Amino acid sequence: MSKDIRRKTRKCYSTEDKIRVVLARLRGEDSIAELCRQEGILQGLHYSRSNEFLEAGKKRLVGDTAR
Repeated sequence: MSKDIRRKTRKCYSTEDKIRVVLARLRGEDSIAELCRQEGILQGLHYSRSNEFLEAGKKRLVGDTAR
């Protein structure tokens, strides 16, 4: 039952929101702690999203040079 409540109250972030937060950190506007507090996300989640973002960029660049 508690999982159902958690699922209903969990905020869903769009892809654009996730990218916006990762790019804000890369620009160095705020510390990771402050940015996560403002966005209401855990720092671990931010690091996971950042790593996914950077890995996707690497894969895309490798694909571009292989053409």
